[in-house]
Amino acid sequence: MQEQSRPVPPAIRALIAFVAPLFGAVLLGVVVALLVGGPDARDPSGRASTTLILGGLGITSLIFGVRWYGFDDLGLRGGRPLYASIGFATVAWLIFLAARLLVPSNTNVVVAPDFGRAFIYLLLFEAFALQLWTFGFLFRELANWRGPLTAAVTCGILFGAIASQFFEEAYIETTVSVMYFLVWGVLYGLIRLRTGSFLGTVIIQAMHSLTAWYILLPGVEPTRQELHPLYLISATLYLMLIWRLWPKTEEDYRI
Repeated sequence: MQEQSRPVPPAIRALIAFVAPLFGAVLLGVVVALLVGGPDARDPSGRASTTLILGGLGITSLIFGVRWYGFDDLGLRGGRPLYASIGFATVAWLIFLAARLLVPSNTNVVVAPDFGRAFIYLLLFEAFALQLWTFGFLFRELANWRGPLTAAVTCGILFGAIASQFFEEAYIETTVSVMYFLVWGVLYGLIRLRTGSFLGTVIIQAMHSLTAWYILLPGVEPTRQELHPLYLISATLYLMLIWRLWPKTEEDYRI
């Protein structure tokens, strides 16, 4: 009689969901470096190298996630879950836009020269690829291992930590700025938990960054004194939204 294979423990699967995309990002970077050479000196923003990192995370997560769960269970849902996630994420977008306009800054209302390329980059890499890993593949494995709420908060913190380091809108790195990105990530994690889809937050995140930093273009790089009030106000209002979204019972979960 053939012995049945034992299922992989949830903790091991969660570890794979964390490590495999990181390995995929490194592997993609090495392959591209061997094919086309090192970083391009004509890319001072570092967008090319960030694209490889986030793209590697997204591609690996898509391969593993679709094979293990399928599109719907991974969080790639349309219909009502999509519209619900768009609705919640839009509230956060409007909060940040209002703060961006009210807080004194050196903002110019113009359209950046690379407007189209910027939107594609924001949508595919800063939004979709990163969220596919954090709120898709890794979220599912952590939810199976430690529970959905723990998964939402943990993946949100991871999203915020990566955003504070790799997003183009992360002009400064201080305690206040990192706190803002972490709170933003936890908010998106709860939206994923409450709606069952992260596609809405992908769309709105790209629009959020595009309007706040590419249409409301800073005349010169913002200073700490200009950004700290913006981050504090936005993070405080996000915390209020998190409080409203915090699930009261397990029936509020949409995995």
